Amino acid sequence: QVQLVESGGGLVQPGGSLRLSCTTSGIFFRIYTMAWYRQAPGKQRELVARVTGGSGFTNYADDVKGRFTISRDNPQNTVYLQMNTLKPEDTAVYYCKADWGDSEYWGQGTQVTVSS
Repeated sequence: QVQLVESGGGLVQPGGSLRLSCTTSGIFFRIYTMAWYRQAPGKQRELVARVTGGSGFTNYADDVKGRFTISRDNPQNTVYLQMNTLKPEDTAVYYCKADWGDSEYWGQGTQVTVSS
């Protein structure tokens, strides 16, 4: 059974930082492209950051470049999202996704709220 479990969300003040984690089981983690998406109320789910399997190539949404960093720990089957200089507009539910070929799996999401 495949599982993706996110953690690390919470309430943070503007300018603060959070680190999200997504720990997986049931997949051959190192070959999967791992990504973080987010969905704010009333908006579509959008890609935040992605890291490929193998080479570990990364790409980011324009509005998080320079503030967020995605990384992966293959032995721990975990992908991280370090979020710095958070803004109120970063408030959303953040989802972890794993994909490889026709296989695609999602986590249940973790809430991030940026507010003073």
